[in-house]
Amino acid sequence: MGIIFNEIVELIKNARYDALKAVNKQLIDLYWKVGEHVSQRVANEGWGKGTIMELSKYISIQEPNITGFSPQNIWRMKQFYKTYNTFPKLSPLVRELSWTNNLLILSKSTSIEEKEFYLRLTFHEKYSKRELSRQIDSCYYERTILSALETENKNLLAVLKENHPNASSYFKDIYMFDFLNLPEDHSEFQLKKGIINNLKSFLLEIGKDFSFVGEEYQLQVGNQDFYLDLLFYHQELCCLVAFELKIDDFKPEYLGKLNFYLEALDLNVKKPHEKPSVGVLLCKSKDSDIVEYALSRSLSPALIAEYTTKLIDKKLLQFKLNEFYDIADQLEIN
Repeated sequence: MGIIFNEIVELIKNARYDALKAVNKQLIDLYWKVGEHVSQRVANEGWGKGTIMELSKYISIQEPNITGFSPQNIWRMKQFYKTYNTFPKLSPLVRELSWTNNLLILSKSTSIEEKEFYLRLTFHEKYSKRELSRQIDSCYYERTILSALETENKNLLAVLKENHPNASSYFKDIYMFDFLNLPEDHSEFQLKKGIINNLKSFLLEIGKDFSFVGEEYQLQVGNQDFYLDLLFYHQELCCLVAFELKIDDFKPEYLGKLNFYLEALDLNVKKPHEKPSVGVLLCKSKDSDIVEYALSRSLSPALIAEYTTKLIDKKLLQFKLNEFYDIADQLEIN
């Protein structure tokens, strides 16, 4: 009977979720309209802080059971409207997010491109306030853009593009593991155990489309056993993803070992309906020239990425972004 009853419980949960979603849309729509009204009054009639304080008090008297209309929040509604009203494609998207998440994106991001990035990411990944805050604080936007630019510059392996055309959007050039609290001179064992012990945070960093399969995943080839550091499955790409961990600089021989693991996965583990496996070699650092040479003749869908255990300086990332944009502009001019 439990299975039958569960179906009804699921119906109740889905109805409750839909109801909450509808209420949230109405609330954001209300804040949008209030922001529009206040914005017009400020522009046309010179409303200032004093008038907004009077408005806030008047609302609290007229509607004592309604909260959320403090002077500060009313000004945020104005800012909310002013930020997005000239971007009609974002208007439906902001209504899908909670007011709390909207405010986080509004206050912690600068350009409209960055705001759109976090709006879409939060909607897709269903981030909580805590999860969204961590992604913004870890410069996820800047790291993603840099990864995309560097991947384009290195010409993503043809074999990876062929089997997984959208692969570049699911993998990063730099992964942020500040949540591991590792010592500076950590071992591979400490790195791996830290990831396993903080698997939820690790999945948040690499993306929610990943599902954990196992650690020290056993691969039998001939009469020998081999052990892959971490194995995941990517739902969108429909393939296994192997993560090999290295605590030093990238070395070309590391790629050979990862390619061997990918071949074993495809021959012995991959199901017929799944696409070829992808490998990610996570190193403490890498020399771009060495990576380019190592990958130039590789026929295996492997990616080389860096990891860092400390938050990256946002100014440094922005400087690197500006460098890439300057190079792109020069290429267009020439």
